[in-house]
Amino acid sequence: MAEMQTLHAAFAARIDAVLNALELEGVLPSGISRANVTVEPPRDPSHGDLATNAAMVLAKPAQTNPRALAEKIVAHLDRDPDIVGTEIAGPGFINLRLSDDAWRRELAAIVALGGDYGRSTMGEGRKVNVEYVSANPTGPMHMGHCRGAVVGDALAGLLEFAGHEVIREYYVNDAGGQVDVLARSAHMRYREALGEDIGEIPEGLYPGDYLVPVGEKLAQEFGPAYKDAPESEWLVLFRGRAVAAMMDMIRSDLGQLGIHHDLFSSEAELQAAKKPEAAEAWLREHGYVYDGVLEAPKGKAPPEDWEPVQLPLFRSTQFGDDQDRPIKKSNGAWTYFGADLAYHLQKAQNADELIDIWGADHAGTVKRIKSAVAALSEGQGKAIPFDVKLVQMVQLMKGGQPFKMSKRAGNFVTLADVVEMVGKDVVRFTMLTRKPDAQMDFDFDKVVEASKDNPVFYLQYAHARIRSTLRKAGVEPSGDHLDRLGADELALVREAAQFPRVVEAAAKAREPHRIAFFLGDLAAAFHSFWNAGNDDPSKRIIQEGDPELTAARLYLADAVGQVIRNGLGILGVQAVEEM
Repeated sequence: MAEMQTLHAAFAARIDAVLNALELEGVLPSGISRANVTVEPPRDPSHGDLATNAAMVLAKPAQTNPRALAEKIVAHLDRDPDIVGTEIAGPGFINLRLSDDAWRRELAAIVALGGDYGRSTMGEGRKVNVEYVSANPTGPMHMGHCRGAVVGDALAGLLEFAGHEVIREYYVNDAGGQVDVLARSAHMRYREALGEDIGEIPEGLYPGDYLVPVGEKLAQEFGPAYKDAPESEWLVLFRGRAVAAMMDMIRSDLGQLGIHHDLFSSEAELQAAKKPEAAEAWLREHGYVYDGVLEAPKGKAPPEDWEPVQLPLFRSTQFGDDQDRPIKKSNGAWTYFGADLAYHLQKAQNADELIDIWGADHAGTVKRIKSAVAALSEGQGKAIPFDVKLVQMVQLMKGGQPFKMSKRAGNFVTLADVVEMVGKDVVRFTMLTRKPDAQMDFDFDKVVEASKDNPVFYLQYAHARIRSTLRKAGVEPSGDHLDRLGADELALVREAAQFPRVVEAAAKAREPHRIAFFLGDLAAAFHSFWNAGNDDPSKRIIQEGDPELTAARLYLADAVGQVIRNGLGILGVQAVEEM
């Protein structure tokens, strides 16, 4: 990465230098924390270009009032030639106006840094495990999985861009009863491939046609050996073959969306390696698991056949849960929670931080798994930050009507179908145009609509316009005459220059949709700049007879295009060259 400080980082460093000077002068006591000092654009752009809360944060430990401290900070800042105006607002906020040259230099920095503009080292190489998708291996990916897949993959890209080392992980739930159902369903298709008329697929099995080729392959491999054999002879074998086939299909489906995981972890392998037993032993040793009686279901009378059973319980109430949770069932099998607990222990051994992307229907289990990870990481001798991001389902719409999907019925809308209909980039960007915990409609008609109401089109059109202008200009972009750029152009630079700050804020909050929101604002600013030229020819990018101004405006347009590409790259979306 080129050694060049972006504008917001540079001015944060300058304010830090002022605070160092005030320490030397005795105005500030030495060694007080500046962790909460911020330098960012004010909410109202009319107040200036940047604002800092330094006086507000440091006044109390300095035993002075914020406005008095602000005046001392401003006295230093007024000597900076790149600061052309300072104002103390309210109880002590300091607003700054920057020189036009400061923005012109930032424009040059965008061009010089290119694909690295906005890249950050804030992650300091910390290893973050992001687990996402983790759909049961019982069929192809459907649109119910899509939003979490995109959010997880975009978050991984964002964290990498912000200086983290990222492990993209998929947890294969191949140890539960659903994979036995898959094996039985595959056996039906195996018998069908051998010529048997199997009729309607029985209720409780997976009816989808996607298992037909699995059955054909099993028939080719084993012939009629297991056609009439008892289940005990083929269940484990068919289960392994069917899960492997489903995972190949899932990898292919995800690949069409541009998603590739670094690690696929098997629940069956986890249990075969006795990882849950090891986790239980450690938790018992440290007092987090005990044998107790599970409480009756709350809020209603227990079933007639319910009776108290002694089970190994995790002390999740110690971590804020409303009751302690069993890690095993009465038949000795591991509960989902018990297996998940061991899985997260395994992940925590190889990462500094864990992030899970879950569907909103799993909200009830967040508290207990977080409590388990807190206990386990305590035993590792280091606190492992653990976050769960919940993602709401997507309602599919077409022609004003809902698209229904049902995995059980076998008539669900597959991810591959949708990607084929509208394209990978449209699917990915659309999934990030709302906060993940907000409900979303995916309207097949609107996502391909060529209008400003379609955020995907509006953004891609901005980039295509820029690339088309550069091709047609007949003049090379140049930073030699940036002094020709006036207020309108520099306003566009200000918008683009927010990108490094947005990247760090989005990475810190673990919210990749902030990048999509920023790109939407930048596209709108560019279209406004462009449209001004429709009303006033002197504001057009290409100025016949004035190659210097044209080259400077092309340089600006090229920089805006670069920021759009960088942002889309984080989100795994390709910027288009023409439309």
